[in-house]
Amino acid sequence: MKIIKLETFTNKYVGFVKVTTNTNDFGWGQMSTYNADISALIFHRQVAPWSLGLDLIEEKPNFSDHLQKILEKEHKFPGSYLLRALSGLDTALWDLYGRFHETPVASLIGGSPQKIRAYGSSMRRDITPKDEAERLCKLRDSKGFSAFKFRVGSECGRDLDEWEGRSEEIVKLVSSELGNDVEKLVDGNSCFSPKRAIELGKYLEDQGISHFEEPCPYWEHNQTKEVKEALLLDVAGGEQDCDMSTWKSTIEKQIVNIVQPDIMYMGGLSRTMDVARMAYNESLPCTPHAANLSLVTICTMHFLTAIPNAGKYLELSIEDETYYPWQKNLFLGSPFEVKDGMVEVKDIPGWGVDIDPKWFDNCDYNITELN
Repeated sequence: MKIIKLETFTNKYVGFVKVTTNTNDFGWGQMSTYNADISALIFHRQVAPWSLGLDLIEEKPNFSDHLQKILEKEHKFPGSYLLRALSGLDTALWDLYGRFHETPVASLIGGSPQKIRAYGSSMRRDITPKDEAERLCKLRDSKGFSAFKFRVGSECGRDLDEWEGRSEEIVKLVSSELGNDVEKLVDGNSCFSPKRAIELGKYLEDQGISHFEEPCPYWEHNQTKEVKEALLLDVAGGEQDCDMSTWKSTIEKQIVNIVQPDIMYMGGLSRTMDVARMAYNESLPCTPHAANLSLVTICTMHFLTAIPNAGKYLELSIEDETYYPWQKNLFLGSPFEVKDGMVEVKDIPGWGVDIDPKWFDNCDYNITELN
C-alpha cells in the first residue's frame, strides 16, 4: 500500500487533508485550525513531497518514524507551522488505517469505543460574570455537565484583567451558582506574574476551584513552577508546547501537575502519545487541549480512551457557530452530542466522522501526487 496522492481543502480557519494510496484506500485528517491556508502551503512544500511513494504496511500503522524523518529533513524549520501541517498527514493516516481495518482509531491505539466525561469549556472573556454563570448553569441542567472551565485575566495580559475586578467577580459568582457538585476550572492564558497568580490562586482555592491553567506566560517555566509549588490546586499547562525537548524538560522538572498537549499543535496523534508516555512515566495525568469543535476534539476523544494516564475529562468547547462561524457545517451528524455530561467514541471506522459536503463549496484546493 503506497501513498500516491495528498490533497488539501482549506480556508483561513480549517484545513482538511486527504491521503490516497495505490490501492484506492484513503483517509481524512486535519491540520491545526487558524491560518490553515498558510499551513496548507507548508504541507505541500515541506510535508507532501517527502511522503509520496511511502510504503505503508497493511497489518498495522508503521508511519511514526516517517513523521520524524520529515522533521529531520526539514530540520532548518523547527517550530509550530511545520507541525501544524504535519498533523494533517498524521491524522489522515490514522483515519486510513481505521477505515482499512474497519475499526475506530481508538481501537488501533489500545483503547475502545466508549463514553467519556467532558467538561464544558468557555472560550469567552467578553461575557459578564452574570451571563457566564447563567449559561453554564443552563448547560449543567440541560446537558448534565459535571465540570466547567471559564476564563480569568486577559490573554497574555501582563497582570491586567479583561476589565478591572472581573476575575474575582466571575470566580465568586460562577462558583456559587454552579454549586459544590460541579468541578470548576479556570484558564489564565498566560496572563499573570507569579505574585499575582499566587494571590489569585489562593482566592481560587477558597472558592472551590480545582484547576488553574496556564497562570503565567507559558514560556516562563520557572514562573509556572513557582505558582504550582505555592498552591494546593492543580496547575496545568503545555497547550502551546510542540517541541519534544521542551516537553522532556517540562515533565522531568515537574513544571505542572497536569500536562495539556494539543494534538494538532503537536504534529498529530503519534507525537502526542509520546508526550503522554513521558508524562505517565513521571505519574502525571494528561488532559489535552481541545478548544474548538473541529477534528482536534474528535482525535482527543479517541486518544483519551487509550492512554493509562488520561485526565478526568475531555475539554469540550461550549461555543457554537454563533461565536465561531467557521465551525458551521464541518461534519455530518452530531459527533459532539452530550448526554449526562458524556460524549461518545462510537464503533465506526477511522475517526468516525464525515465532513459535510457543503463545506467543500467554499474552500481552496491543492494536490500533490505521483506523476
